[in-house]
Amino acid sequence: MFLSTVIPGPSSPGWNIDVCLRPLIDELAQLWSSGALTYDISRKQNFLMRVTLIWTINDFPAYGMLSFWSTHGKLACPYCMKNNKAFTLANGGKASFFYCHHRFLPLNHRYRKNRKDFFVGRVEKDVASPRLSGEELLDVVSEYGDIVFGLQSGKQKFSGFGLPHNWVKRSIFWELPYWKTNLLRHNLDVMHIEKNVFENIFNTVMDVKEAQG
Repeated sequence: MFLSTVIPGPSSPGWNIDVCLRPLIDELAQLWSSGALTYDISRKQNFLMRVTLIWTINDFPAYGMLSFWSTHGKLACPYCMKNNKAFTLANGGKASFFYCHHRFLPLNHRYRKNRKDFFVGRVEKDVASPRLSGEELLDVVSEYGDIVFGLQSGKQKFSGFGLPHNWVKRSIFWELPYWKTNLLRHNLDVMHIEKNVFENIFNTVMDVKEAQG
């Protein structure tokens, strides 16, 4: 297995990451359509190898950079999208996802009827919203035009951003002809995420001021 790693510098490339991914996508497209003549040492003969990208592995901020669904604000969840139940905290002003995922539980789960330990007086009767297929997502992102490269790529403003959608632009990965058929396109690096969550909770509890941003 060969892992492709792009390190553009000390700062995050942000929405300009497509510039870094351009050579990789071009090579992946060629390896899918034309393949590459490869030597099989066990059979002592050549064969035509074709390559497909199964998924990316990243933390949540990088998920947003690669999918170009902004993972900030009340529409941060790339699966629930506009159907999530996030709300803004009255005092902090930040988006909260507390009690947003009880609808994913079985209909007879005891947490759905728990009126005391979650939102007082609330019973969850909704079911999880349907997940869009790759073909459906491609139809959606195709409405936002061609990919814009360079420093202007992050300055685009699509109508409705932050309300019905959080799309910044169409990801370069959709150029791969098989990308829409992948059941899972972007994988979350659970170990990395758990480390970040633990460090934030630990530093807050232990009042480590140097670690508080």
